[in-house]
Amino acid sequence: MNKRRGYATLAALTAVVALICGAIYLGVGAAAGTPPRTPTAAPAVWVGTWSAAPAKASPAKTAATAESGAGGHHAGSSVRNVVHTSIGGTAARITLTNLLGSRPLTIDQVSIALRSGHGPAALPGTLRRVTFHGAGGVTVAVGGQRVSDPVALEIPYDSDVLVTVHSAAPGGLVTVHPQARQTSYVADGDRTQDPGPDAYTRRTGAWHHLTAVDVLTRDARGAVVAIGDSITDGVTSTSDANRRWPDVLADRLRGRYGVLNQGISGNRLLTDGRGPSTLARFERDVLAQSGVRTVIVAIGINDLLREPGTGADRITAGFTELTRRAHARGLRVIGTTLLPCDGHHRCTPALDAVRGKVNAAVRTGGIFDAVVDFDRALRDPYAPARLRPMYDSGDHLHPSDAGYARMGRTVDPARL
Repeated sequence: MNKRRGYATLAALTAVVALICGAIYLGVGAAAGTPPRTPTAAPAVWVGTWSAAPAKASPAKTAATAESGAGGHHAGSSVRNVVHTSIGGTAARITLTNLLGSRPLTIDQVSIALRSGHGPAALPGTLRRVTFHGAGGVTVAVGGQRVSDPVALEIPYDSDVLVTVHSAAPGGLVTVHPQARQTSYVADGDRTQDPGPDAYTRRTGAWHHLTAVDVLTRDARGAVVAIGDSITDGVTSTSDANRRWPDVLADRLRGRYGVLNQGISGNRLLTDGRGPSTLARFERDVLAQSGVRTVIVAIGINDLLREPGTGADRITAGFTELTRRAHARGLRVIGTTLLPCDGHHRCTPALDAVRGKVNAAVRTGGIFDAVVDFDRALRDPYAPARLRPMYDSGDHLHPSDAGYARMGRTVDPARL
């Protein structure tokens, strides 16, 4: 054997010995109770998958009624609320509200299920009873809300969920979100455990009693809350189609973030009107949401339309206050510019001048952590004070489905 071949053989034998010794060392370590390290799974946390702001007090009725948007819960009925998820999870919990009620609200039974098809039927095998501290019923104090116990149910993102609430005698005023743009269903008696559609013979365009659905998740990075007025509420979007701009954003995020819509039609930043002002409801409707990490502020046009003397400095001062509160909780704040409104019966050249000042401050004033320029995205390039015709619903204030889609695509996910 020549010297070079001998060195090669010796090197090969040395490598084999090293591998054997390493294997023995690993075996001894395992036998001694030191297993190989594995990545630690992220802990499961509660994050909001759907929400709606309490917006109106509706009279409880004693006879069955069909209605299209203003409430109408009647004594002894079951209301099957249809809601759409933005993230998924392995369990769910719900929040019932009596914020605007006139007397304590007694709920007798509640259920949750995945929806089958496009009506009130539950997907077989998914109907679950919802409890509160182990009990099927709960009483919610005037001005209060109650969170349910966790319910073991696999909730997919981008899916419809049925939350059915029965109250034998609600009485007084009940709390609803009237501009749901989503058909829900009403049945006589306690039909919370009925998976079929036949008993649900009436329809409602409002969400009753329900204000939030959270899921237990390891996958979502937190929730994004969009707070605003009818434009965020999606009042001119197609019903039963989930085409509001926050829905479009949720579709783009594909379950990475919960997207919670806290729009109230007619809402204002500074003063109460339709619902408490954004300043007044910010704690409850934004800061208290499960898993919130970012808020998108899309409010202010109704302050100008309903109170024409409102100056730009008052609007921007309100924005600054919202940002201060959110930063105190460690949240990121994204501001949006106000959409054009020329052609709307309340919109004047003087108002549009104030809108322009507000938008200039939003773009350059350092009020927010980031800005989404809805104005530039939707305005007519040949008449910047107006919505582009394809984005106009026809009232020259609210967007069309195409306009809402453009808004949802304008938000940069990297800034969330």
